[in-house]
Amino acid sequence: MLNMEPKFRRTSLPTISPLRDLIEVVGSASVRAIQADLTNESSVSQMFSNHEDQPDFGPVQIVVINHGIWPTTDAPIAAMSLDRWNHTIDTNLTSSFLVAREYLRQLSSAPEELKAKANIVFIGSTAGKYGEAGHADYAATKSAMMYGLTMSLKNEIVKIAPKGRVNCIAPGWVKTPMAEETLRDAAFVQRALATTPLKKVAEARDIANQIALISSPTVSGHVSGQVLMVDGGMEGRLLNVPSDF
Repeated sequence: MLNMEPKFRRTSLPTISPLRDLIEVVGSASVRAIQADLTNESSVSQMFSNHEDQPDFGPVQIVVINHGIWPTTDAPIAAMSLDRWNHTIDTNLTSSFLVAREYLRQLSSAPEELKAKANIVFIGSTAGKYGEAGHADYAATKSAMMYGLTMSLKNEIVKIAPKGRVNCIAPGWVKTPMAEETLRDAAFVQRALATTPLKKVAEARDIANQIALISSPTVSGHVSGQVLMVDGGMEGRLLNVPSDF
């Protein structure tokens, strides 16, 4: 969770190395780390309360919902366990609902000047648009964010904050720690980029830049309910290779 107006100020991400590095650069007065179990209702509520209790920060203005897991083992639906399905849904989707709900609840009592820049940004995926064989659990969570949640909440947030906006950024493959092991497989990368004109895996900065732009009420103040694909022009999945025929 990251507030980007007027500068990078608020976060609830785990204190991993990149965040520690950021805190060291800009100082703890500008960045605050608050860790929580986002699948736990009371933990999410406490996270927001802990944040609001900080005198230099106050209510969250912009929330970027960017957590999640991608199980590395292929599991077709016919072979997928209910435990895996439930774990992915809880970790990616139910937790996103809890964060968005708590954000809207605290937004309802926020000052009007804060409401004027209210904004939710979900992080979806090309899997949410095209599906992903062997990872239907992950694809289903991203589809729900990109379409069900984004399209519903864009109509609800304005009842609380008249200028509030809800959008979704949907990347393809990105060089992140979660994808590092999979992206070591050159054959996999070739298949993944087979329908991508730019023929490259995105850097984290490519996604962060779009989040910053769509979060800005100055640049994107009339943009709401949109799913922005940041995927290098991807047109779909490579389903068949010559040996399949």
